[in-house]
Amino acid sequence: MSREARVVRAGAADLDRLADVVAEAFADLPPSRWLIDDPQARRAAFPAYFRLYLEHALAHGVVDTTPDRNAAALWLPVTGKAGPEPPGYQARLRSATWPWTARFQALDAAMDEHHPDRVPHRHLAILAVLPAGQGHGTGTVLLARRHAELDVRGEAAYLEASSERSRDLYLRHGYHVMGAPFHLPDGGPPMWPMWRDPR
Repeated sequence: MSREARVVRAGAADLDRLADVVAEAFADLPPSRWLIDDPQARRAAFPAYFRLYLEHALAHGVVDTTPDRNAAALWLPVTGKAGPEPPGYQARLRSATWPWTARFQALDAAMDEHHPDRVPHRHLAILAVLPAGQGHGTGTVLLARRHAELDVRGEAAYLEASSERSRDLYLRHGYHVMGAPFHLPDGGPPMWPMWRDPR
């Protein structure tokens, strides 16, 4: 099977499945543990939280997935600083994340503060692969699909790596770290802002 054939565009019918996939893939990352320290509560809250991201990306960007819907890459166009929040975002965020909402708002603020606005680009907001499928090249296939399009268009890409492992993955795919990592508030973990120029 070709790499191209292994990537499909997600649609509204995939929302529930992909929200669960992202929630499971991100369940034990350092920022996730900082957001909600209790693992059971984290797993209960995350699907509704990540559904907000998926809905926004489906409406305003691109969500790539695999035929088995076991991975997702969310790409959003950015022409300056982060745009307005989706309608009803704060109320839905509170509904999904209470009583930890302040941490999620702090995460949003930190990401917005460090997001570059120098040139238009695509923001890789999320790249998630179910844990059982990690390490088999699925993330690489999803990245290659969109990078090929960005290179043709002469468009850059940006992301925030949430662990040293993911940072190293993106370094292998042409990204570079934009200076020192920033830390989430209150002793939170580091995040690595990364940039990829088109080839």
